[in-house]
Amino acid sequence: MTIRLSENFRALFYAPFYATQATGAFAAAGVEVEMIPSPSPGAAVGVLRAGDVDVMWGGPLRVLMLHDAEPACDLVCFCDVVARDPFFIIGAKPKPDFRFADLKGLRFATVSEVPTPWICLANDLRHAGVDPAALDRIDDKTMAENEAALTAGQLDAIQVFQPYAERLIASGAGHVWYAAATRGLTAYTTLVTRRDVLTQRADELQRMTRAIHRTLRWFARTPALEIAGLLKDYFPDLATPLFAACIDRYRALGLWGPDPVIRREGFDRLHAAMRASGALSRDIAFEACIDTALAEEVVRATPA
Repeated sequence: MTIRLSENFRALFYAPFYATQATGAFAAAGVEVEMIPSPSPGAAVGVLRAGDVDVMWGGPLRVLMLHDAEPACDLVCFCDVVARDPFFIIGAKPKPDFRFADLKGLRFATVSEVPTPWICLANDLRHAGVDPAALDRIDDKTMAENEAALTAGQLDAIQVFQPYAERLIASGAGHVWYAAATRGLTAYTTLVTRRDVLTQRADELQRMTRAIHRTLRWFARTPALEIAGLLKDYFPDLATPLFAACIDRYRALGLWGPDPVIRREGFDRLHAAMRASGALSRDIAFEACIDTALAEEVVRATPA
């Protein structure tokens, strides 16, 4: 039976998911997967809960929020892919000695499309002794709009992911001040399903996880230009050399995990940021919304 997989939204840092399909890893693992576009990042969870898809990829943040609101929530994360935060602070001028306090008084725009980047960055600021509320922050523009504004000199710094960051760096209009991946593991994107699906279709989901594991290993050793060429149909407007540069930068930062096991360290860091921001009203146990059994079985069965 086909696994219906919901694509959260089209983003370059999701490249391993596309590569699993494009390299034939799902088929090689003996599972048929149909990728279905989500109506929007916020709507993906509802589609999964309604049973219109079997699995989605997305941020554990939304799963945590549902468990907070509904203690009996049946959603569970079971396969890790994006193990660190893919966002950057890009400034208009070089700042090799950047400190978070430098953002005070600057025209700084953060991501409006999804909540996780700012929730995590705000906690970085708190740890550095900077009150997030003290920033002159623009929070209602898209990353594309902010990229254009930075280039035009209308902003001093912006929060973006790839390829916005790489495009600004390549043009000389932007400079990396901070790569959020350097804060350490942060549970960012996993496969998510319902508990009944995890139980009833365990063999298929294990095969799916095996395919992801195979792809993560392939992704770690394959030349970026080769990966970019293989996935160009997913990003037809992105030049292959720029795509490859994005992959190389993310790999150097350890963005994608070495295997599909969700680490408690990454979960705890996300959980702490959400608690500090008020996105969670109570503590949520790791075991309530994370199940690593399938991923651990896959890793044990895979030769080193």
